[in-house]
Amino acid sequence: MFESRKSPKIAAGAVLLFAAAPASAEDGYRLWLRYDPVEAAQLTGYAARATEIVVDAHGPTAEAAASELKRGLSGLLGTTIFSRPGVDRDGAIVLALARTAGLGTEGFRIRTKHLNGHRVTLISANSERGLLYGSFALLRRIQTRRPLDNFNLRDRPALPIRMLDHWDNPDGFVERGYAGRSLWDWQSLPGRIDPRYVDYARANASIGINGTVLNNVNAKAEMLTAAYLLKVKALADVFRPWGIRVYLSARFSAPIELGHLKTADPLDPAVRAWWRSKTTEIYRLIPDFGGFLVKANSEGQPGPQDYHRTHADGANMLAAALRPYGGVALWRAFVYSSSGEDRAKQAYDEFRPLDGKFASNVILQVKNGPIDFQPREPFHPLFGAMPATRMAMEAQITKEYLGFNTHLAYLGSMWEEVLKSRTFRPRPASRVSDTIGAMAGVANTGRDRNWSGSDFDQANWYAFGRLAWDPSLKARSIAEEWTRMTWGNDSRIVAAVVPIMMTSRDDVVNYMTPLGLAHLMGTGHHYGPAPWVSDQARPEWNPTYYHRADATGIGFDRTATGSNALAQYAPEAARRFDDFYVSALDYLLWFHHVRWDQRVHSGRTLWDELVTRYDWGVQGVQAMRTDWRSLKGLVDDQRFAAVSANLAAQEREARWWRDACLAYFQSVSHRPLPPGHAPPEHPLAYYQALRFPNAPGQPH
Repeated sequence: MFESRKSPKIAAGAVLLFAAAPASAEDGYRLWLRYDPVEAAQLTGYAARATEIVVDAHGPTAEAAASELKRGLSGLLGTTIFSRPGVDRDGAIVLALARTAGLGTEGFRIRTKHLNGHRVTLISANSERGLLYGSFALLRRIQTRRPLDNFNLRDRPALPIRMLDHWDNPDGFVERGYAGRSLWDWQSLPGRIDPRYVDYARANASIGINGTVLNNVNAKAEMLTAAYLLKVKALADVFRPWGIRVYLSARFSAPIELGHLKTADPLDPAVRAWWRSKTTEIYRLIPDFGGFLVKANSEGQPGPQDYHRTHADGANMLAAALRPYGGVALWRAFVYSSSGEDRAKQAYDEFRPLDGKFASNVILQVKNGPIDFQPREPFHPLFGAMPATRMAMEAQITKEYLGFNTHLAYLGSMWEEVLKSRTFRPRPASRVSDTIGAMAGVANTGRDRNWSGSDFDQANWYAFGRLAWDPSLKARSIAEEWTRMTWGNDSRIVAAVVPIMMTSRDDVVNYMTPLGLAHLMGTGHHYGPAPWVSDQARPEWNPTYYHRADATGIGFDRTATGSNALAQYAPEAARRFDDFYVSALDYLLWFHHVRWDQRVHSGRTLWDELVTRYDWGVQGVQAMRTDWRSLKGLVDDQRFAAVSANLAAQEREARWWRDACLAYFQSVSHRPLPPGHAPPEHPLAYYQALRFPNAPGQPH
């Protein structure tokens, strides 16, 4: 478990072995690293009888790996673990650097082997980071009660960059953050190192995350000042032993705001010199600094287009400054304007012509879907469309559009759905996962004791890391793994929790945005339903822009008769979305404007299907509550009560979503509810009058 000690003063490269003690044994602080005792009868193999660790490697990361093994094995096996200089008995865990083909710089191998005449469990790797990841993999195997006899495991990450993007501001608030204030106490840094920073790093390392962007993409220039860079250095020193590099979101206009230049034109020699100087300053403090993340010319942020330059011009300027140090420029593709063009098309139209024009150390960071982290979106058409450009997939772990931290929505199934989507380019068999070299997740961590605001939201942090390590993993297997490590290995717990998780996201889709609808949330705060909003200054800020409901039907026509966004996909993918029957119902209203009386796959009319889906969403939450109640007494009382309270709130809000949306759509369609479906609890005017000026997670 996480152990207590006073906040130490640490030198660069020092390893902190212990961290803050939880206020309560089961308040969620320990995440999936609980290391509670394993029943001896449930484990076999020499690793299950380990009493010593032999470390044939030297360095802070090898020390971190050894410390985690000691902590984990001591708790899981209920014994004292000793460190020894060599193997002198059976059952030792050996960490050793060894040149092994096919493992790369972060892979590892775990196997049962004879050394010096003794049977041991050997974790070998080409680097200390590989030993760290192998140590966590062995602990995970023990935590989930998997066999330890004569196994031979080789693993390496599929993607070299696996990072969290923190939308944290210097004032301590988190944009779209639903787990309290920022983890980073900028005021007390660099002098005080909060022990939570170490536990944050441990948790990330345990799932293979190797990078973190510390600040909001809506960046403040002050993050690049000398005073803040010393604070960033302090965090980098804490994270380094755990294999994590720090990155910063950079404000494009920083040369004006900090350097007192008259321009931030990326082709201006003085601007380029300013970025080279600033980058050199950073690397002198943080030799393994990862690079810059930039949001440019989007939602009011400055960028190269302010100077009639392209995104490639801006990204390549930063890439040139970073290249001597091995850093990367992550350039976000999230752009849209009030041009009148379909918002879903704008990023593709803007970036596709730039393929091949970005420097080799530029990574284009693309959201999983073409609009904005909706409960369900088709995959972004840029995936596979820019074969000469390095690409990253950006996902949102914090649930900006899926009920904040209150609603149980397991997003592993969402990301699996996207990663396995067939792009049909650049090759016929290509999937989204084949077209990316990095994954970035908008973090859901904060100062709340359980890190993420709710116990089940921890699963999304966990699932993101596991899928970034291996995009071929199944969401269900990840859910079972997390359940066993977080709630317990009792088969009754696993049998109840995993199905709850696997149906939860579809339940949210059904009571919020069924049949391919999108952006029905309240404008700005994104809390609760507001499909009627149509008075915002820009068209794409209005929910009515996305659903286009009228007396005849509903949905956004993106076929050749509408915006023709389908033409941005490979022909094979476009045909699947275009054909009314082949596209099924998940994306029906995303690509089609459909008559209310049109028969769909189920045999129901579209209107009847829409009402049915909203009811399914509410019924799904009711089923989750029933299944969760069956676990009373099997999981600890504190977390059981917390989840129960959230599920009760989720059912109330699911009903609100269902009733408000149906009241509005009924007012537009003028159609009666089908038999057996209850009317909304209140008239439409009641829902339209609700106001939420202090909804959490809004920008400050």
